[in-house]
Amino acid sequence: MNLETIHQTKIWADFRLSAKGEKYFEVDCGKDGTVFVQKMPLPRGMCWLYCNRGPAFKEFSEENLNKFLEKIRQIAKRENAVFLRIEPSFEKNTDESSKYEKLISKTGFKIAHASHQPECTLILDLEQPLEKILAGMKQKGRYNIKIAEKRGVKINESKDFEAYFKILEQTLKRDKFAGHEKEFYKKMLEILSKGSHAKMYIAEYEKEIIAGMILTYYNDTAIYYYGASSDKYREVMAPYLLQWTAIKDAKERGYKFYDFLGIAPPDAKNHPWAGVTDFKLKFGGRITQYVKAREFVFKPFWYFLILFVKKLNMIRK
Repeated sequence: MNLETIHQTKIWADFRLSAKGEKYFEVDCGKDGTVFVQKMPLPRGMCWLYCNRGPAFKEFSEENLNKFLEKIRQIAKRENAVFLRIEPSFEKNTDESSKYEKLISKTGFKIAHASHQPECTLILDLEQPLEKILAGMKQKGRYNIKIAEKRGVKINESKDFEAYFKILEQTLKRDKFAGHEKEFYKKMLEILSKGSHAKMYIAEYEKEIIAGMILTYYNDTAIYYYGASSDKYREVMAPYLLQWTAIKDAKERGYKFYDFLGIAPPDAKNHPWAGVTDFKLKFGGRITQYVKAREFVFKPFWYFLILFVKKLNMIRK
C-alpha cells in the first residue's frame, strides 16, 4: 500500500477545517513533499498538533525527520502547542517500520498516550480475480450476500444524505458508538466528492432505504469509512451486499486495496469493536497492524498535567 493516504491531502484538511473548524498547517518538506498538520484545541489558549497518518515522506530519513521537527517547533511556539502526535501508516513488523522505529527513537518521540486512527485494520487485495476474493471470504459472508440478492435488495450510489443520516442515528444508538454531529458527515461527502474522493451507497428493500455506507478513495486505496443499517429488515442482510458492491466497484475503478478501517486487535478481549470486527472478517482480507502513535512534547508541565487529568477522569467514571 502507498504510505501517503487521503488523510495527508489538502482536500482532507479542508474537509476537517470546514466540518470541525480545525486549522491546519502545510509543512513544506521540499523534495519530500508537503506534510499536513492539524491544530487541535486545548483549554487556556493552548493546543496540540496532529499529523494524521503522517508524516509520509518519500524517503523517511533522520535528516528529513529533523527538518520536519524544526519547522514544527516554530509552529508549536507560535500556536502555543503542548505536544505533537504523529501516526504514520507504517505496517508493523516490516523492514520499513523497523527503520522508522530506530529513527524515531533517536529524536525524542515517545509512545503516544492515545491514538486517533485504528492501530489494526483489515486490507482486502483487489488485484485478485473476483472469484478468488469471494473464495477468500468466510462461508457465512458469501451466504449472506446471496440472501440479500435473493431477497431483492437493491444497491445504488446516492446523494440522499438525509435518508442515510436517519439510519446512521439508529446504528449509533443500537451499537452504542459515539458519532459526529450531522454536519460532519454532510461536509465529508460534499467536499471529498468534488474530487471523486468520496461516494455514498444505499441499500433499498421494499422501496425503503435500509442501509448505507460512505467510502473514500485516494491513490491505490478505497476505504470503508462509515456504515449504517436500519433496525428494520435486518434478516435480508443488506450490509453484506453493500460491501460486496463497493468492493466490486472499487476493483473496477482500478483501486488495488479495500481498507475496512479498523478492527479489534487479534489478541483483544471484550473489545468495543468486537461486533463490527466479526462482520468485517467475514469478507476475508489480511489483518494489518500499524506502528504505535508517537508524541513529541514541547511543554512537559502541561503535557503531564493533561495526562493526570485524563487519568483522574477515567477513575471517576
